[in-house]
Amino acid sequence: MEGEMELSINANVGAGAGSANNEEGVGAVPGMSLQAASAHSPTADVAELTATIQRLQAEKKDLYDRLLRRQAELENLRKRMQREKEEFLQHADADLIRALLPTLDGFDRALKHRDPRVPEEFYKGMELIYQGLFDVLKRRGLEPIAAVGQTFDPHLHQAVGTVEDEQHRDQEIVEELLRGYKLKHRLLRPSMVKVAVTTKRNNLLSRR
Repeated sequence: MEGEMELSINANVGAGAGSANNEEGVGAVPGMSLQAASAHSPTADVAELTATIQRLQAEKKDLYDRLLRRQAELENLRKRMQREKEEFLQHADADLIRALLPTLDGFDRALKHRDPRVPEEFYKGMELIYQGLFDVLKRRGLEPIAAVGQTFDPHLHQAVGTVEDEQHRDQEIVEELLRGYKLKHRLLRPSMVKVAVTTKRNNLLSRR
């Protein structure tokens, strides 16, 4: 009997010790989780998230600025190409129209000095051809410069002679020898003209 009671006591003691060890082992795990959680606190997470947002916003702003610069460069390039194209076409038009001016001059002289021996139908046909050519050039920007009756303008007219005449204003154009033209409001060729000079002005010029 004594031997059986001793074995029972030892067994109970061993079971109690094992139970105590198990309770200690189970209790150790929550302690470790609290330490790990304290290492990643909510404050640290918010700070990291804020830094990430700021970095992404800075990258977005940089990309947007670069996009705006590229768009501005493309727009400037488009405008420059358009300007160069227009200038090229203007120069091409000017060269072509300038080459056609002697033809217009020939029509002008022929229509002003008509030969009475030539049938009038011939001159009517010439007028139609001249008017058709002039209309085409006018649509490209050609316009004649007013001369006779106008005051002499050195920017538009070239004086090739003077006429002393009291019936006209001083510096008034009294005769056009060669018609001048503008192309798109720019001087293409000045008018060759004769200018009236009053006696008083002529005397002053002679004294000089």
